[in-house]
Amino acid sequence: GKAAPGAEVGVLLCDVGDEGSLAAMAKQTRLVLNCVGPYRFFGEPVVKACVENGASCIDISGEPQFLEGMYLKYNEKAAEKGVYIIGSCGFDSIPADMGVLYTRDKLKGTLTAVESFLTVKSGPEGSCIHDGTWKSAIYGLSDQDNLRKLRKQIGYTPVPVIGAKLKRRGLVFYSQEFGEYSIPFMGSDVSVVKRSQRYLHTQLQETPVQYAAYANVGGLGSVMKLMFAGLLFLLLVKFSFGKKLLIKYPEFFSAGRFTKKGPTQKQMDETSFTMTFLGEGYSEGQDPQKGKPNVKICTQVKGPEPGYIATPIAMVQAGVALLEEAASLPAQGGVYPPGAAFSKTKLIDRLNKRGLEFSVITKPEV
Repeated sequence: GKAAPGAEVGVLLCDVGDEGSLAAMAKQTRLVLNCVGPYRFFGEPVVKACVENGASCIDISGEPQFLEGMYLKYNEKAAEKGVYIIGSCGFDSIPADMGVLYTRDKLKGTLTAVESFLTVKSGPEGSCIHDGTWKSAIYGLSDQDNLRKLRKQIGYTPVPVIGAKLKRRGLVFYSQEFGEYSIPFMGSDVSVVKRSQRYLHTQLQETPVQYAAYANVGGLGSVMKLMFAGLLFLLLVKFSFGKKLLIKYPEFFSAGRFTKKGPTQKQMDETSFTMTFLGEGYSEGQDPQKGKPNVKICTQVKGPEPGYIATPIAMVQAGVALLEEAASLPAQGGVYPPGAAFSKTKLIDRLNKRGLEFSVITKPEV
């Protein structure tokens, strides 16, 4: 039942280990959509080929070390060539990054802080993810020291805190808003949103928004299972033999959440996600540097199964926005997170028409 490409669509075979094949591909296109991960092993040759041969590139990486490493190495070269290298254009981190911008645009006043809460619902057969994502998490968590060094090399300018400082919640807490337990979201969303907010503040003088991300996990039983699995994971990931075990037996160590086969069609069809954004800020005419926030807003991004349905929708629409709305992209090429690249485009409208729904749940109330 899969659609076959028309006669006018050719197939180019490329290999990330063969620079010539990547260069030949990049020379023939304006935009490459790169889905080959873990990106820390397979991503850079594609970025390099695109920058050197004048093609833009979009990926679906949720790996901060790769994303920020590409910024350090290729931002200036991409700017010189006038090409856009935009990472995190899948479930990591289009819903979060564009969701914060959507919340900001719907608040009449100044948005200063947002918390997002992710809920994933699945059918009787549950949900699972291919072990490529599992491997990315293993290598990322075991290499935190190098990520810190990388950020020192980049020398990020601090993002100022405007308005009341957003209080961080605990490692596990009961969320009154959702009536269940929540934990900090372990993906790349926070780092991606922060990079976008830094760009929008330093380059466009927009008020930066503080951001924290959480995931809803259910009742106390789910919390206990998750804590046990999490502690075991964090222990094993510190040792080379532990990493080998985690990589070899993803299904066992993730309680079936990650498998070498990935999800069945039925699992995908029965899975969906909701990301709820709780924002606060200051009403029009109110100085965000004085007093407490006096306005709140709640927005939502809803969509189908995150990894294999929502991600391709997000990636393709990001690609279409890049190709069709060139005048709305940042004036200079470079390496960007999605919020920075697409803040002035109609990407949210495009996503809304294709099943990733952005909506206001409760309007701002002073």
